[in-house]
Amino acid sequence: MKALDNTELSYFCGQMSMIIRAGISTIEGLYMMGDDPEATEEEKDLYKDIKTRLEEGGYFYNALESTGVFPAYMVNMSRIGEETGTLDNVMEALRKHYAREEDIRQSIKQAVTYPIVMAVMILIVILVLLLQVMPVFRQVFRQLGSEMTGFAGILFDAGDLIRKYSIAFVIVFVLLLLFAFICVKTEGGRKTGAAFLSRFSFFKRLRNDISTSRFTGGMALALKSGFSPEFGIDMVSEIIEDKDYSKKVEECKRILTDGASFDDALKRSGILSGLPARMMTIGNRTGSADTVMEQISDMSQKKIDTSISSALGTIEPVLVVLLSLIIGAILISVLFPLLSIVYSL
Repeated sequence: MKALDNTELSYFCGQMSMIIRAGISTIEGLYMMGDDPEATEEEKDLYKDIKTRLEEGGYFYNALESTGVFPAYMVNMSRIGEETGTLDNVMEALRKHYAREEDIRQSIKQAVTYPIVMAVMILIVILVLLLQVMPVFRQVFRQLGSEMTGFAGILFDAGDLIRKYSIAFVIVFVLLLLFAFICVKTEGGRKTGAAFLSRFSFFKRLRNDISTSRFTGGMALALKSGFSPEFGIDMVSEIIEDKDYSKKVEECKRILTDGASFDDALKRSGILSGLPARMMTIGNRTGSADTVMEQISDMSQKKIDTSISSALGTIEPVLVVLLSLIIGAILISVLFPLLSIVYSL
């Protein structure tokens, strides 16, 4: 059985939270979830597997872990909730956490997909012009007793080269698609792609905001469950994918171990600065660090959405203008010489 995605995890945690808060046992709740007519066969098998392990006398978190479809972070937090009697609160917090993770994933997908689609469209238009339109113009030139020269001739030669080595270009294109698939579908590929994109300032800031949203959201969950900041950092470090940000988290933990306050450690390690850092100072002094962490996570998520919307709003007109300029340059390079020949007749 494949690992559950963020939406499925959020749904499962939300259902379990409602069941536990209603005073229904987890076993009976899994029966109810399995009897849902809208549940898929895979979901029913999963619920049955968890239920069977619980009926054998196992713990809820052990049952989750044995299925192999739940992430380690969720399993560990479930263990904490079960041991402290706050499993309902933990499940609800996990529901919000994975809903936020899905929002982040969709934001990243939107930020990467749209420019790629536009770039592919531009490439297709250029190829159509080079492979279909330019040969027609060349035929017209020859009928008028002339040949394409200058930029128009270079474009036709480029199209002719593409036709001549079309198999090689197709192979290169397929390899690029395969590389993109690996970057999207494999963990190593995603890390490599993220490392490459992080070289650009926009994606570097975006990745930092994503890590901040994940860190503060996870810390809010840990602190609400009654755990120390040090323990929370150990838990949350599992969901941070950015190596540079992970170094900040480790530095924060070291500063905490040396006896600094939580808000001071966050500032000195570079995790928080500016308004979020000031908010955390007040939150730590008033005993509401968990609430402030959740607020900072929401702020980071909104910042991510705003950054992506702003970037896409800039990219779209730029790509449209670029496409117009390319098409215009190709047509002008052909039409002006053609008009000169016609007028000279």
